[in-house]
Amino acid sequence: MTSSVDSLTLFKLLSDETRLAVVLLIHQQEELCVCEFTQALELSQPKISRHLAMLREAGVLATRRSGKWVHYSLAPELPSEVSNIIENALSLSQDKIEVYLQRLDAMGDRPEREKLCC
Repeated sequence: MTSSVDSLTLFKLLSDETRLAVVLLIHQQEELCVCEFTQALELSQPKISRHLAMLREAGVLATRRSGKWVHYSLAPELPSEVSNIIENALSLSQDKIEVYLQRLDAMGDRPEREKLCC
């Protein structure tokens, strides 16, 4: 994993609706696992995992393992310029993100999510 991502790679990654949604959800929630993305985005686990791998390999996401689960967060070494781009994208996508957050909230509190998780 690289410590920073070049602008062309970043914009290519964020040009995909699923990857953009993943990054914006993580920005809002700080850390999520695959099952939470499948709930929020209503997509299959393999599709979500493929997009997460692309973001991780580009250095946009970091992972934390907890037992059999992998939790994803924004890479702490992302330059502030990338964070600014994510903030701006969030302000333009607020309606969609609200729908995703409502679906995520339907999973209940974190302990409840863990029962439903991976």
